[in-house]
Amino acid sequence: MRRTHDAVIIGAGPAGTSAALALARRGWAVAIVEKSVFPRRKVCGEYISASNLTLLDRLGIGDAWRAEAGPEIRRVGLFSGDACIEAPMPGAKPALAARGGFGRALGRDILDTLLLGAARSAGAQVFQPCRAVAIERDGDCQAVRIQPTGGNSRDVAAVLRAPVIVAAHGSWEPGPLPSQLVKKSRPSDLLGFKAHFTGSSLPPDLMPLLTFPGGYGGMVVADHGRMSISCCIRRDMLARLRGSLACERGGHVSAAEAVEHHIRATCRGARDALVEARLYGPWLAAGPIRPGIRAGYERDIFRVGNAAGESHPIIAEGISMALQSGWLLAQELGEAAEGQAGREAAGRRYEAVWRRSFATRILAAEAIARIALGPGGAALMQAVVCNFPPALTLGARLSGKTKPVPGLADARLARG
Repeated sequence: MRRTHDAVIIGAGPAGTSAALALARRGWAVAIVEKSVFPRRKVCGEYISASNLTLLDRLGIGDAWRAEAGPEIRRVGLFSGDACIEAPMPGAKPALAARGGFGRALGRDILDTLLLGAARSAGAQVFQPCRAVAIERDGDCQAVRIQPTGGNSRDVAAVLRAPVIVAAHGSWEPGPLPSQLVKKSRPSDLLGFKAHFTGSSLPPDLMPLLTFPGGYGGMVVADHGRMSISCCIRRDMLARLRGSLACERGGHVSAAEAVEHHIRATCRGARDALVEARLYGPWLAAGPIRPGIRAGYERDIFRVGNAAGESHPIIAEGISMALQSGWLLAQELGEAAEGQAGREAAGRRYEAVWRRSFATRILAAEAIARIALGPGGAALMQAVVCNFPPALTLGARLSGKTKPVPGLADARLARG
């Protein structure tokens, strides 16, 4: 069957659903294609900066997010080797403080379900679980061919037509779409891991950065007492760790086992926080991550979230960038003139505002990650932070945690 929409959005994470919500509230006919069944867990740090609170309100999930999310994160820290250093987290701007001056963490299984439900309520048509398998030119529109996944028999294969295609599928999974990246395996690749624990002794208002040989990560207390630990580790380091641990234990060792053992063995702060903690669900793995800035618009395909550009997760800004990029794109598309020329102009404007909003934090994250991953980098970071703890507060501010979201004064995108 064939259906016609104003926009087809591929991916129902925070980037895709924020774009869908904002466009649907402008009166657009929006389709969302999502390959996974919700709720589902994701490799993600789960922290959302306070600068996004007004945006969450405008998207219609602010109250639900506040009811579900973990405690306010008022301190940032560094756990590296035997060092455990803390400093104040920069608070929100005064205009935001009345609605909550600090960021909090919420599991992606809950956050993504809230956002998708709000998009559906706003009028977006959701195709789930379905995978986009091709995008082809069809006159002034593009045709997205979708297929059901997971043995779903309720939906049949379909073609969705729209002049605007939004790639919100992330950057980690290769595929046949022109917006998907080619995956190459390199020893220096950073692979992502994530797990939830209960019973952790991590202070509920503290979010520490973890550094350890070959990688970095973070910990935060999220919703319902779950502590989230997420990290990246070099592929070659992981291979060495698995081999060494397998020899020590005399048998096969999974990647997750090796990662958790490595963090506990080399990072005292993390080890202490996990002494009585219990794993809540399995470890997740994904990647490799592909930090950098990509084209935000090409051939009537607009990219949001990690598809548009990816920061090293060392600054814990991934969800914030995803939510905001979808919102920024919706603003530009809402002002676009009809036809191809109008979409191209909107694409240029979107790329420009995207870079103004996110380029600095991507570059800052790259610089911090290079130090953390380089020879002697962890020791250098320890020395700087031990002698000047406010560097942690400054780093949090430079990463965008207090930067306001542009365009929230547009009344046409107000919550309905």
